Amino acid sequence: MSSDDAALDALAVLGDPVRRGLYRYVAAAPGDVTRDAAAEAAGVTRAVAAFHLDKLVDAGLLETAFRRLSGRTGPGAGRPSKLYRRADGEHAVSVPPRSYDTVSQLLAEVVERAGLDHELQAAARAAGEAAGAADPVEALRERGYEPYWDCGKLRLHNCPFHALAERFPALVCGMNLAGIQGLLAEGWSAAMDPLPKGCCVAVEGPEGAGEV
Repeated sequence: MSSDDAALDALAVLGDPVRRGLYRYVAAAPGDVTRDAAAEAAGVTRAVAAFHLDKLVDAGLLETAFRRLSGRTGPGAGRPSKLYRRADGEHAVSVPPRSYDTVSQLLAEVVERAGLDHELQAAARAAGEAAGAADPVEALRERGYEPYWDCGKLRLHNCPFHALAERFPALVCGMNLAGIQGLLAEGWSAAMDPLPKGCCVAVEGPEGAGEV
């Protein structure tokens, strides 16, 4: 099976609306998700959620872990719960085939070799400012960052430039930060604050932002 065929098979699994909703919920969650939480979010029974979640695992879109949620160990602690998280792999397909990733890697290599970091950051910041986002959280969500509030900071669960950032971390992360800074409304700020997974940028809003 070709890589395109594998990607098409994986994406075809998302054709079911319930399955698509479950995937989006799990993918956006900052931590592992239980079957019960996924079922409640999707408005389906636990059995239905379990069926669709495992189909997503079989397609390579989600992965599982087992952990006792009570924190207890030993006899009487109960069985570990099956938890779900987004899988690390990427699935992309273009019909007809295109190779934008190859071009982006070549351009990034040229920019890095030429030392054009500041020019790239200026362009990214200008593009963010041109977007004129009134609601930074929604703007970041629309751009695939999967934002969530954590202890007063807006964390970004997903890096839309993950593959490029792994090859050219200083170049791409600097561009990413500048673009987000340009996007933010008055009273908001962004800075490098990397976590083990997700985007390397964290955002802070005006006082009271993110409070429930």
